[in-house]
Amino acid sequence: MRRRRTAAARERVDLSALVPPTPRADRFTSQDLVAEATADIGSRPARLIMTIAGTVLGIGALVATLGFAQTAAGQIARQFDQAAATRVEITPAEARTQSGASVATARLPWDGAERVERLAGVVAAATLAEVALPSGSAITAVPVYDPSAASAAPAPVVASSSGLLESLGGRVTAGRMFDAGHDVRGDRVAVLGAREADRLAINRVDSQPSIFIDGLAYAVIGIVDSFERRADLQDAVIIPIGTARADFSLAAPGSIQARVDVGAGPQIGEQAPLALAPDAPDQIKVAAPSGRSDLSQNVQADVNVVFIALGVIVLLAGGLGIANVTLLSVMERTPEIGLRRALGATPRQIAGQFIAESAIIGMLGGIMGSAVAVLSVVLVSVIAGWSPVINPLVAVGGAFLGAVVGLAAGWLPARRAARIEPIAALRG
Repeated sequence: MRRRRTAAARERVDLSALVPPTPRADRFTSQDLVAEATADIGSRPARLIMTIAGTVLGIGALVATLGFAQTAAGQIARQFDQAAATRVEITPAEARTQSGASVATARLPWDGAERVERLAGVVAAATLAEVALPSGSAITAVPVYDPSAASAAPAPVVASSSGLLESLGGRVTAGRMFDAGHDVRGDRVAVLGAREADRLAINRVDSQPSIFIDGLAYAVIGIVDSFERRADLQDAVIIPIGTARADFSLAAPGSIQARVDVGAGPQIGEQAPLALAPDAPDQIKVAAPSGRSDLSQNVQADVNVVFIALGVIVLLAGGLGIANVTLLSVMERTPEIGLRRALGATPRQIAGQFIAESAIIGMLGGIMGSAVAVLSVVLVSVIAGWSPVINPLVAVGGAFLGAVVGLAAGWLPARRAARIEPIAALRG
């Protein structure tokens, strides 16, 4: 009995010696998987181009959408900052009477604009006030009263300091703006808004035209237009604030208009009341923009909602294209798959090969799509004179997203390839 066991054990030892263990280096490694997955990619260039075209379009659409959205949001926000985020309006505090009317509880100093201009972050400042004309007053270009002419409401008369254009972004279309000398001397000069100049039929000032305000002659020295922050001034007659004090007994400035640097609004909001009324800063009301504008984020979000949806649709089409081509490749290579299975390849190795091939194709499409999208954003921005804005993570993420799309698209064909039986494949 013992001899029989020894012989059987010796036979097993001899059989194991006939089949030596496979060295680790000869096994199917990850390097072999990548090599097998990439071997067939470049064998059919035309099919490869058609396969990755959908992914290139999808990833390119997504990356370009985000890039154009960020660029457009930055451009709109920059224009918004130039118009609204740099405007500060300072007014005296108000209280309501029993009748419901608003009454100012404080007064701004006459040199308020000069005080505000000394603050850091202020580019320009101007004093502004509405001039109340006597009842029945009129503004005409001729001193002759025509009783047959249709009566019209007089244009508003606004008193201002010399820094009005710099503060509100106005533009002189004819003549010039009055200066600080006119203000100090109380000269009877006037600057007309563009629409008021058209109403008075005054389109040039070299002939020294005059207008009559409540019977007083004022020399028109300029016509202004394009007020970014006070469009109503285009219908007004603007006179120096010193002249309004002398001719119409102007009691106090109505407001101070200032143009500040972007982001300096909160600082000016704290310092302006102390500069204008150090003994009672709570009597001064400052309307200043916040330091951070959410406009670019809002615009970017609204644009992204529309264009990302289009990009996702194109990307899905690209994924379906990869899935179809990969499935076609599985059908074409069925004999090859059967041969690999017969030689010892496991279903997991077969599935991994096709999944890796789809992921590599998707990554190639993602890289090409991201590159095309970035170049498109830069090219369009340069042509339009914009500053291109694109997040580098978006471009890098586009390449990885392409790999994810290829991975998802190749899962079903890879699963089908893994289920192919060697005998059925070789027989077919």
